[in-house]
Amino acid sequence: MNKVALRKLYKQKRKDLSVFQLEEFQEKIYEKIFELDFSSVKTIHIFLSIKRFSEINTGPIIDFLLLNKKVIVVSVSDFSTNKLKHFLFDNNTVIKVNSYGIPEPVNGIEIDVNKIDMVFVPLLISDEKKYRVGYGKGFYDRFLAECRTDVITIGLNFFQPIKEIVGLNKYDVALSEVIYPNS
Repeated sequence: MNKVALRKLYKQKRKDLSVFQLEEFQEKIYEKIFELDFSSVKTIHIFLSIKRFSEINTGPIIDFLLLNKKVIVVSVSDFSTNKLKHFLFDNNTVIKVNSYGIPEPVNGIEIDVNKIDMVFVPLLISDEKKYRVGYGKGFYDRFLAECRTDVITIGLNFFQPIKEIVGLNKYDVALSEVIYPNS
Protein backbone atom coordinates (compact mmCIF):
# COMPACT_ATOMS: atom_id res chain seq x y z
CA MET A 1 0.00 0.00 0.00
CA ASN A 2 1.07 3.57 -0.57
CA LYS A 3 1.41 6.18 2.16
CA VAL A 4 -1.94 7.87 1.53
CA ALA A 5 -3.87 4.59 1.84
CA LEU A 6 -1.82 3.45 4.85
CA ARG A 7 -2.33 6.81 6.59
CA LYS A 8 -6.09 6.55 6.20
CA LEU A 9 -6.20 2.88 7.24
CA TYR A 10 -4.00 3.22 10.34
CA LYS A 11 -5.62 6.43 11.54
CA GLN A 12 -8.86 4.47 11.56
CA LYS A 13 -7.28 1.37 13.15
CA ARG A 14 -5.87 3.53 15.94
CA LYS A 15 -9.22 5.28 16.38
CA ASP A 16 -10.92 1.86 16.68
CA LEU A 17 -8.71 0.74 19.58
CA SER A 18 -10.59 0.51 22.87
CA VAL A 19 -9.38 2.34 25.96
CA PHE A 20 -8.35 -1.05 27.37
CA GLN A 21 -6.35 -1.91 24.23
CA LEU A 22 -4.63 1.49 24.25
CA GLU A 23 -3.64 1.11 27.90
CA GLU A 24 -2.44 -2.47 27.39
CA PHE A 25 -0.39 -1.54 24.30
CA GLN A 26 1.10 1.49 26.04
CA GLU A 27 2.19 -0.58 29.04
CA LYS A 28 3.96 -3.07 26.76
CA ILE A 29 5.72 -0.25 24.93
CA TYR A 30 6.74 1.40 28.22
CA GLU A 31 8.25 -1.89 29.43
CA LYS A 32 10.38 -2.13 26.27
CA ILE A 33 11.52 1.49 26.56
CA PHE A 34 12.38 1.17 30.24
CA GLU A 35 14.65 -1.79 29.36
CA LEU A 36 16.68 0.19 26.79
CA ASP A 37 20.29 1.09 27.51
CA PHE A 38 20.42 4.89 27.80
CA SER A 39 23.98 5.00 29.17
CA SER A 40 25.49 6.61 26.07
CA VAL A 41 22.56 8.99 25.56
CA LYS A 42 22.32 12.40 27.21
CA THR A 43 19.79 14.47 25.23
CA ILE A 44 16.54 12.92 24.05
CA HIS A 45 13.87 14.44 21.85
CA ILE A 46 10.36 13.13 22.45
CA PHE A 47 7.02 14.14 21.03
CA LEU A 48 4.19 15.33 23.25
CA SER A 49 1.12 13.20 22.59
CA ILE A 50 -1.80 14.46 20.55
CA LYS A 51 -4.75 13.10 22.51
CA ARG A 52 -7.34 13.44 19.74
CA PHE A 53 -5.19 11.14 17.57
CA SER A 54 -4.89 8.53 20.36
CA GLU A 55 -1.10 8.72 20.26
CA ILE A 56 0.85 6.86 22.91
CA ASN A 57 0.93 8.86 26.13
CA THR A 58 4.58 9.91 26.32
CA GLY A 59 4.18 11.37 29.83
CA PRO A 60 5.40 8.22 31.63
CA ILE A 61 8.38 8.00 29.25
CA ILE A 62 9.29 11.63 29.95
CA ASP A 63 8.99 11.06 33.71
CA PHE A 64 11.23 7.98 33.46
CA LEU A 65 13.86 9.86 31.43
CA LEU A 66 13.85 12.85 33.78
CA LEU A 67 14.29 10.50 36.76
CA ASN A 68 17.29 9.05 34.94
CA LYS A 69 18.82 12.53 34.56
CA LYS A 70 18.33 12.79 30.80
CA VAL A 71 17.97 16.14 29.05
CA ILE A 72 14.55 16.24 27.38
CA VAL A 73 13.75 18.18 24.22
CA VAL A 74 10.26 18.80 22.79
CA SER A 75 9.15 20.72 19.73
CA VAL A 76 7.00 23.53 18.46
CA SER A 77 5.50 23.09 14.98
CA ASP A 78 5.86 25.92 12.48
CA PHE A 79 3.09 25.30 9.95
CA SER A 80 4.32 28.09 7.65
CA THR A 81 7.50 26.08 6.96
CA ASN A 82 6.43 22.58 8.12
CA LYS A 83 9.50 22.55 10.34
CA LEU A 84 10.01 21.92 14.04
CA LYS A 85 11.80 24.15 16.55
CA HIS A 86 13.24 22.33 19.54
CA PHE A 87 13.16 23.38 23.20
CA LEU A 88 14.49 22.03 26.48
CA PHE A 89 11.79 20.51 28.68
CA ASP A 90 11.68 20.05 32.44
CA ASN A 91 9.06 19.90 35.19
CA ASN A 92 8.70 23.71 35.05
CA THR A 93 7.94 23.85 31.33
CA VAL A 94 4.51 25.27 30.56
CA ILE A 95 2.67 23.34 27.85
CA LYS A 96 -0.16 24.77 25.77
CA VAL A 97 -2.20 22.96 23.12
CA ASN A 98 -2.03 24.84 19.81
CA SER A 99 -4.92 25.31 17.36
CA TYR A 100 -4.06 21.97 15.70
CA GLY A 101 -4.37 20.09 19.01
CA ILE A 102 -0.60 19.70 19.42
CA PRO A 103 0.83 20.27 22.92
CA GLU A 104 3.83 22.60 22.77
CA PRO A 105 6.13 24.37 25.23
CA VAL A 106 5.58 28.09 25.68
CA ASN A 107 8.60 28.84 27.89
CA GLY A 108 11.56 26.79 26.77
CA ILE A 109 15.15 27.42 25.80
CA GLU A 110 15.70 26.63 22.12
CA ILE A 111 18.29 23.92 21.46
CA ASP A 112 20.32 23.02 18.37
CA VAL A 113 19.42 19.67 16.79
CA ASN A 114 23.10 18.65 16.82
CA LYS A 115 22.90 18.28 20.61
CA ILE A 116 20.21 15.58 20.32
CA ASP A 117 21.40 11.98 20.78
CA MET A 118 18.09 10.14 20.48
CA VAL A 119 14.68 10.89 18.96
CA PHE A 120 11.41 9.15 19.78
CA VAL A 121 9.37 9.43 16.60
CA PRO A 122 5.57 9.32 16.28
CA LEU A 123 4.12 7.28 13.46
CA LEU A 124 0.97 5.60 12.21
CA ILE A 125 2.64 2.50 10.76
CA SER A 126 6.11 1.32 9.79
CA ASP A 127 7.46 -1.40 7.55
CA GLU A 128 10.01 -4.16 8.04
CA LYS A 129 12.80 -1.87 6.79
CA LYS A 130 11.86 0.65 9.52
CA TYR A 131 10.42 3.30 7.22
CA ARG A 132 7.40 5.10 8.62
CA VAL A 133 4.16 6.74 7.66
CA GLY A 134 3.34 9.84 9.68
CA TYR A 135 0.62 12.42 9.26
CA GLY A 136 1.91 13.60 5.88
CA LYS A 137 3.30 17.09 6.51
CA GLY A 138 6.96 16.01 6.56
CA PHE A 139 7.82 17.63 9.92
CA TYR A 140 9.79 14.62 11.16
CA ASP A 141 11.38 13.87 7.78
CA ARG A 142 12.81 17.41 7.73
CA PHE A 143 13.81 17.21 11.40
CA LEU A 144 15.57 13.84 11.09
CA ALA A 145 17.42 15.06 7.98
CA GLU A 146 18.87 17.88 10.13
CA CYS A 147 20.04 15.56 12.91
CA ARG A 148 23.53 14.12 13.28
CA THR A 149 24.13 10.94 11.29
CA ASP A 150 24.66 8.99 14.52
CA VAL A 151 21.37 10.05 16.16
CA ILE A 152 19.32 7.08 17.39
CA THR A 153 15.75 7.17 16.09
CA ILE A 154 13.05 5.07 17.72
CA GLY A 155 9.53 4.90 16.34
CA LEU A 156 6.67 4.20 18.73
CA ASN A 157 3.75 2.30 17.25
CA PHE A 158 0.72 0.33 18.38
CA PHE A 159 0.82 -1.96 15.33
CA GLN A 160 3.23 -4.55 14.01
CA PRO A 161 5.23 -3.35 10.98
CA ILE A 162 3.87 -4.23 7.56
CA LYS A 163 5.95 -5.85 4.82
CA GLU A 164 6.57 -2.71 2.75
CA ILE A 165 5.47 0.89 2.30
CA VAL A 166 5.02 1.64 -1.40
CA GLY A 167 6.08 5.01 -2.79
CA LEU A 168 8.96 5.97 -0.53
CA ASN A 169 10.99 8.94 -1.70
CA LYS A 170 14.44 10.42 -1.09
CA TYR A 171 13.14 12.37 1.95
CA ASP A 172 12.01 9.26 3.83
CA VAL A 173 14.41 8.24 6.58
CA ALA A 174 14.57 4.72 8.00
CA LEU A 175 14.45 4.59 11.80
CA SER A 176 17.07 2.88 13.97
CA GLU A 177 14.37 0.89 15.76
CA VAL A 178 10.59 0.56 16.01
CA ILE A 179 8.96 -0.38 19.30
CA TYR A 180 5.46 -1.86 19.27
CA PRO A 181 3.59 -3.99 21.80
CA ASN A 182 4.53 -7.39 20.41
CA SER A 183 8.08 -6.62 19.25
